[in-house]
Amino acid sequence: MRPTSTALASLLLAFSTSAAVGAESVLFIGNSFTYGFGAAARFYRADTVTDLNNEGIGGVPALFKSFTDQAGLDYEVSLETRGGSGLDFHLAEKRGVIGRQPWDNVVMHGYSTLDSAQPGNPATLVATAGQMADFLHGLNPNVRVYLTATWSRADQVYVEDRPWSGMAIEQMALDIRAGYDQAAASHAAIKSVNPVGEAWTRAMTLGIADSNPYDGIEPNKVNLWTYDHYHASDYGYYLEALVVFGNITGKDPRSLGENECSAYELGMSRTQVSALQQAAFEQLASEGKVTASPLILPRPVSPEHCQ
Repeated sequence: MRPTSTALASLLLAFSTSAAVGAESVLFIGNSFTYGFGAAARFYRADTVTDLNNEGIGGVPALFKSFTDQAGLDYEVSLETRGGSGLDFHLAEKRGVIGRQPWDNVVMHGYSTLDSAQPGNPATLVATAGQMADFLHGLNPNVRVYLTATWSRADQVYVEDRPWSGMAIEQMALDIRAGYDQAAASHAAIKSVNPVGEAWTRAMTLGIADSNPYDGIEPNKVNLWTYDHYHASDYGYYLEALVVFGNITGKDPRSLGENECSAYELGMSRTQVSALQQAAFEQLASEGKVTASPLILPRPVSPEHCQ
């Protein structure tokens, strides 16, 4: 029996509706601060995300994917990263890779000092962020671009003859954020700045994280930096991912709860998880990016919970 025209129309409508409400795409463009150099996060759950460079990276994108899955959200997450690079590299060398499909959301950042040749100068970041946003907008006029303002590097603050030597640890993060705020104004597709560096500073102010790894780590505090005092530790990348999660989804990072499974898999305690989520929430809330909604997940931590 052939389906009636009404039934066929219903089937086509159902198919088109399900396609329309499919997963949102998120592309991360960055360098080692995205892919997780120096920490276990680098290859964490790499099979859950698509590495456009086929290097087996999980990193912050995989943490973000884990958070969204646990929150019941549907995101397809991809990444395109290259160590030591700014957005100028990705524009010059990776447009063909990035341009394979239109993206709904893009999270991106440049070099950790704004400009590798002229630390603290935002001019290159501003120009390249606008150019990349224009390219992404050409792929999808509705793309939402988020810039990630990165953290203060201890090796740039506590070591002599560096651009931020002798300044307070929070100053580099503030300078980096100022550059990203300028870059965010360069194109209408750039919707917001992920305040990662300031969330790191807030974690130090709240007594969660140590502010100077060169003189040892105080008891009951975490070290957000890894061994080189430059890149992040798992704690630092975890905090970065929490901020990105909150800013893109609008969800309170504390809603993931102290039993959040990625932290469990990376060896963090419940106390540390709650504290890092609190730091992310407070920074995002201070900028009006999230509202308080601290749902605590009732499930106990266990290997089965994290599968």
